[in-house]
Amino acid sequence: MGVAHTHAWRTAPRFFDLGHAPEIALLVGRDEARTRAAAERLQIAEIETDWRRAVEREDIDVVDICTPGDTHAEIALAALAAGKHVLCEKPLANSVAEAEAMTAAAERAAASGVRTFCGFSYRRTPALALAKRFVEEGRLGEIRHVRAQYLQDWLSDADTPLNWRLDKDKAGSGALGDIGAHSVDAAQWVSGQLIEGVSAMLHTFVETRPLAGTAEGLGGSAEAGAPRGPVTVDDAAAFTARFDGGAIGIFEATRFAQGRRNANRLEINGSLGSIAFDFESMNTLEYFDARDDQAAQGFRTIQVTDAVHPYTDHWWPVGHGLGYGDLFVHQVADVVAALETDTAPRPDFADALTVQRVLHAVEASAQDESRYTAVDRRDSGA
Repeated sequence: MGVAHTHAWRTAPRFFDLGHAPEIALLVGRDEARTRAAAERLQIAEIETDWRRAVEREDIDVVDICTPGDTHAEIALAALAAGKHVLCEKPLANSVAEAEAMTAAAERAAASGVRTFCGFSYRRTPALALAKRFVEEGRLGEIRHVRAQYLQDWLSDADTPLNWRLDKDKAGSGALGDIGAHSVDAAQWVSGQLIEGVSAMLHTFVETRPLAGTAEGLGGSAEAGAPRGPVTVDDAAAFTARFDGGAIGIFEATRFAQGRRNANRLEINGSLGSIAFDFESMNTLEYFDARDDQAAQGFRTIQVTDAVHPYTDHWWPVGHGLGYGDLFVHQVADVVAALETDTAPRPDFADALTVQRVLHAVEASAQDESRYTAVDRRDSGA
């Protein structure tokens, strides 16, 4: 995420007409040697090993948090107290209590013009943003079904080494929070409805993993004969949901779906039509209009690369698609635009809190024999 965010801060003003070109002043990491090496590779002039000193610097306007979830709350609260705008990766925190504290601090800081943002970057996919536009325009009619899957396979090998994403103390949860959070946010954002209750189950397929090995992407290769340590998070999550606008939903998140590298899927069915999106074909949106002549009905594939589509007028000629890293460029463009116009950004910490409360309800339901569990919306502003 550090590389993705660095690329985005530098690239956004080259494609988007921003009033200010952001400057990356400082890279913060715990290990001085590794942080210095990263700064040299990323061409960042200064480093720091204590984030507390970083948030106190007067020349820092925005703090961009790309750390594991167990540190989000402490860093964000200190940055807001110091009057810094905060962009925090998702999920917002490791618990509802932390997310509530962060949101309350954000609301107080907003009175002084300080803004918060949460990195649900898939909102910035042009095809998914187009799907939301179609829902808002009424093209789907009354929303009835929301169907979301996030399928990866990088943990399918039982000997993939243990890392922080498999430690509940650091990550908060497994597939549920790591990728399921994206599905919850996208489903609520595109449909325009909030999840009000869930019935869920969580499962861990591999309960121990090697403690030593070589990192490769998200996963890696184990060191021969390495001792094994416990996996303390879920490997997969599945739940049904009720939405406050009357729709029902089905959600699945797993890192054990062999052959699915990053199948982040969303389908919404309404009384007048449907949309279907899969990030593995991120530049297209499937759209069905039930009002078409019956002889010609069927899902049409929209190539979302035209200048009339969200974000795409800032990029390449029609048909020259975008990639994963470009979503972070869109995110920075939106962040800078919100700061320049002093407007409320989306998603902010309050939006992220609604997702955190769904994740909590899913865990509570799974621990209670999958009983239907209401999502607590108290004081969320949602």
